[in-house]
Amino acid sequence: MMRAVDLLELSPVIAAIKDDRGLKRCFDTECQVVFILYGNICNIKEIVAALKAHGKYAMVHADLVQGLGSKEVAIDFIKEQTQADGIISTKPILVKHAMEIGMIGILRAFIIDSMAANNTKKLLESYKPDMIEIMPGVATKLIRVIREGTDIPIIAGGLISEKKEILDVFAAGADAISTTNEGLWFV
Repeated sequence: MMRAVDLLELSPVIAAIKDDRGLKRCFDTECQVVFILYGNICNIKEIVAALKAHGKYAMVHADLVQGLGSKEVAIDFIKEQTQADGIISTKPILVKHAMEIGMIGILRAFIIDSMAANNTKKLLESYKPDMIEIMPGVATKLIRVIREGTDIPIIAGGLISEKKEILDVFAAGADAISTTNEGLWFV
């Protein structure tokens, strides 16, 4: 398994897919890492298999797969049944479990105020995820604040809609961006 930071160097723009159209579209990109933001227990295996067949690293957003619960067994299912490379979750315990069983664990944090920023810092210290995805990604001030307190790779996600914003989040300390904006997959 490749180290998390190496994955982000390989793919600083992460294709985040929310439907089968996005799945097919990401095959033609240089994005090597793909965040799967849709699916259900009946089709998630095929979605991951299609990505793997195209040489992509598949990260399943465990909270968004319909039919999965929020217990560690859901992560076991993703690993055993799909062979995904990692998971994304807003639930630190699921991220921790993914890392314990050899998957990449990405904590997704919605930082809407200073309390959320402080709680996120505490979660990073306690759980030490492989990566953190900060939402909204355009909040460069928050990215700087989190970067000052950790060496955990930071992914900026959400509301990034133009190339200048990508450059801004990298300047703020992000290691990568994730976006469903297909136009940005090709910059």
